[in-house]
Amino acid sequence: MERTTAATNTRGAETIRDRTDRITAAKNPAAETIRERAAGKRAARYLLAGLRLALGWIFLWAFLDKLFGLGYATEAKNAWINGGSPTKGFLTFGATGPFQGFYNGIAGAAWADWLFMIGLAAIGAALMLGIGVRVAATAGGLLLVLMWAAVLLPANNPFMDDHLVYAGVLALIAVTNAGDTWGLGRTWARLPIVQRFGWLR
Repeated sequence: MERTTAATNTRGAETIRDRTDRITAAKNPAAETIRERAAGKRAARYLLAGLRLALGWIFLWAFLDKLFGLGYATEAKNAWINGGSPTKGFLTFGATGPFQGFYNGIAGAAWADWLFMIGLAAIGAALMLGIGVRVAATAGGLLLVLMWAAVLLPANNPFMDDHLVYAGVLALIAVTNAGDTWGLGRTWARLPIVQRFGWLR
């Protein structure tokens, strides 16, 4: 009997609270709008942070797979640590279109391998940690555009492919301080050198 009464009272209290919220929202629609906007901004922050982590993992995984030959895109015998070249196969056999000659010419070059691998590791780590996101997004966008240019024109579209979409998402991440959520962006932003040179954020 007591449990039933308590449950009824709880339901009654919740009903009164709901009615109060509706009356408040009806009297002050601006307050409701502010709450909705705050909830939307919070959801957007988490979504952008999730996209940042996802793209960071894409770059970092590509680095690890090419370094160790984990058997996904790179076999163990072609791993960089086993003497393989991270750029040779793709730039030799995968490059097509108007820039094919340029990409074929740099395929397997030591400087191209080093730049590519350092880029993958640095971009991936920065995005995962949420530090230097603007620099990482700029470098990542450039790398993605270069990879897009290596396979012109895309097989399934006149010009658009996932490389350009990823580059666009990186630009969005860079301008929204996405490293502040689920990352070390706020701590990074307090460093004197980052405060002095805002583009390092």
